[in-house]
Amino acid sequence: MKVAILGAGGMGCAMAARLVDTGHQVMIWDRDPEGASRSNGSAIAVTADLSAAVGDASVVITMVTNGEAVQAVAERMVPAMRPDAVWVQASTVGADWADRLGVLATTHGRTMLDAPVSGSTGPARNGTLTWLIAGPPAAVATARAVLDSLGERVLVVGTGQEASRVKLVVNTWMTAATVAMADALTAADRLGISRATLLEVISGGPLAMPYALQKAQLMTDRNYTAGFPVELALKDVQLTEQAEGRQPPLVRAVEERLARAVAAGHGRDDVAAVAAVD
Repeated sequence: MKVAILGAGGMGCAMAARLVDTGHQVMIWDRDPEGASRSNGSAIAVTADLSAAVGDASVVITMVTNGEAVQAVAERMVPAMRPDAVWVQASTVGADWADRLGVLATTHGRTMLDAPVSGSTGPARNGTLTWLIAGPPAAVATARAVLDSLGERVLVVGTGQEASRVKLVVNTWMTAATVAMADALTAADRLGISRATLLEVISGGPLAMPYALQKAQLMTDRNYTAGFPVELALKDVQLTEQAEGRQPPLVRAVEERLARAVAAGHGRDDVAAVAAVD
């Protein structure tokens, strides 16, 4: 299947490489004229022409930073898409922006799947992402081969923009779990308990959370190579607050911790870097 990926960041490039490996034809484009060169794949076509990127694609995936960026791209992209193509809007943009983008697609007679993806660059490259999907069943069917190539689970949660709302809650939950793990490790250190003992107790039972255990290893190794950058986690937590219209105490505490990590220079590091700040 012919696929256009708009956004040559870590996730976009990982998706492109995986799709090529699974037999799709991929064209990648980035707002930065030189950005698409980061895709580093001879089988991945690169273009600086947005219309050329999407004009012959059956599926168009947007994977950029935020709602404003998606809209700026989509205003040029949507009219250039084939009428029967499906726009897979995979960026995490929050509830309000998802609604606006859905209206933009409808206004131009195009179909958008609200499809914020759960996972980072490693799962994208390995095809083990989890897709949260909302949109018309026919559009899901059209995009299914691409979704299956990139993810091991495709969860259809609605027919409108429900997926973006689910994604905000999921990201807030996993970020809160990361902060909790950082503080649990600090508590173990201060109480003279080895981290290995703590993690052995947590692992293998009802308290085990693979994601948090993975972050615990990164924190112990002080390896903050970005999978899910702190600055993006902060953005998502703030989007959750905007959607809710309030700041629950736990969410506010998580936001403050992320903000301190960004201020300390960890914005582009993995969210595990919250362990580096109190």
